[in-house]
Amino acid sequence: MSTETLQHVALFEKCRTFLPKAREVQAAGLHAWYKPISRSEDTVVIIEGKERIMMGSNNYLGLTHHPDVLAAAKAALDRYGSGCTGSRLLNGTLDLHEQLEAELAEFFGKEACVVFSTGYQANLGVVSGLVGRGDLVFLDKLDHASIVDGAKLAFGETQRFAHGDLAELERRLQKAPATVGKMIIVDGVYSMEGDVADAPALLKISQKHGAVLVIDDAHAVGVLGPKGDGTAAHFGIADEVELIVGTFSKSLASIGGFLVGPEAVITYLRYNARPLVFTAALPPANTAGVLAALRVMQREPERRERLWHNTHRIQDGLRSLGFDIGPTETPIIPFLIGEFEKTLVFWRKLFDAGVFTNPVVPPALPPSRCRLRTSVMATHTDDQIDYALETFGRLGKELGVV
Repeated sequence: MSTETLQHVALFEKCRTFLPKAREVQAAGLHAWYKPISRSEDTVVIIEGKERIMMGSNNYLGLTHHPDVLAAAKAALDRYGSGCTGSRLLNGTLDLHEQLEAELAEFFGKEACVVFSTGYQANLGVVSGLVGRGDLVFLDKLDHASIVDGAKLAFGETQRFAHGDLAELERRLQKAPATVGKMIIVDGVYSMEGDVADAPALLKISQKHGAVLVIDDAHAVGVLGPKGDGTAAHFGIADEVELIVGTFSKSLASIGGFLVGPEAVITYLRYNARPLVFTAALPPANTAGVLAALRVMQREPERRERLWHNTHRIQDGLRSLGFDIGPTETPIIPFLIGEFEKTLVFWRKLFDAGVFTNPVVPPALPPSRCRLRTSVMATHTDDQIDYALETFGRLGKELGVV
C-alpha cells in the first residue's frame, strides 16, 4: 500500500502523521534508534564503520563473548539444529530446556521453574495466567511494559500505584475484599531509574493482605544478591518471595525468560500460560548458551565484583562532573538532560566521539525528564571508563548540561 493510499484509510491516520516526524529527526542526524551493529567485540561495537564503546548494553557480566557460552551454543546447533519448530507443550521441549529449568530452580532455591521464549512473554504468562476474573493485580507505575501488558491480557482488575509509594499500595489493598486473589508485581531493579524495589516492605504488605508478591528480576540477576541471585536474595528474603521472574537477555547473555516458584504454580502455568503454550520454544543454541552462562556466573564471581567496581567509578565520576543521575543504585546509570532536542544532540555528539548511549525521551518519560541512559559492564576497562567520563564531562559543559 502506497503512502498516497494511506491517506484515505482512517486506521492509518496516526501512521501518516508520524512518518514526517520520523523523517525530520533522521534528516537532522539525530535518529538514535535501530542503529545496525555490523560487528560486536564485547565492550566495543562497530556502527557505521566506526568503533564505539558500548555504554548502552544490558550485558552486565560481559558473557556474550565468553568462550564457554559460544562453544555451548555452537555444539547445540550441531546436535539439535537451528530451532525447535513447535511449542513447549507439543514437540518443542528439549532435554536442554528441562536441564536449564532444573538448574535455575536450584540456583534460586525454588521447587520448580518454567522457561519461556522471551522475558517479555514470561511476564505476560505469569500475570495473565494467574490473575483471573475477580482477581486484582497491583503494579508500580514504573513497572516494565511487559508487566503492564500482562495485566491488560489478564481478566482481573489492574490497579497502579505511584512509583515506590507503598502507602498508596496499602490503601488500595485495604479496600480490596479479603476473599479475592491478589498479586503485587514489581521490577526488582527499575530499568530507567536504576533504583531497587523495597522488597522487604513489599513482602510485609503482601503477607498482611494475603497477596502474592512477584518480583521481576530482569535487571537484578547476576547483579544483586550474594551470588547474583537477585533482589530477594539481596535483602535476605529469598525463601519468602514465592515467585521470581527473570530474563536471559541481560546478564545471561542470550534471549528468553523464566519463572521460578512453587511446583503447583509452575505446573499450572505450563498448561495455562498462553504466551508459553502458543509460541515456539526457545531455540537450542540460545538454551545451551544460557546454561553455560549460568554456570560461568556461578564459577566466576569476580565478574560481579568487577561490575560493581566499574559501576561505582561511573556513578562517582558522573556525580563529580555535576550530572544528575537520580536515585540509581545499580549499573543502570541515567543522567538527566531535560530538553528533548538537547538530549538527542548530546547523544549524537557522544556517538560521534565513539561512545554509545541510549536516549530516553517521550512517550517513555515526560518531556522535561529526557535523559541519556548508560549501562555498565564487568568487562569495561579502566581506560574505556576514563575516556567515557572525560567525553561526558567535556560535551556536558559544551552543551550547558553541567
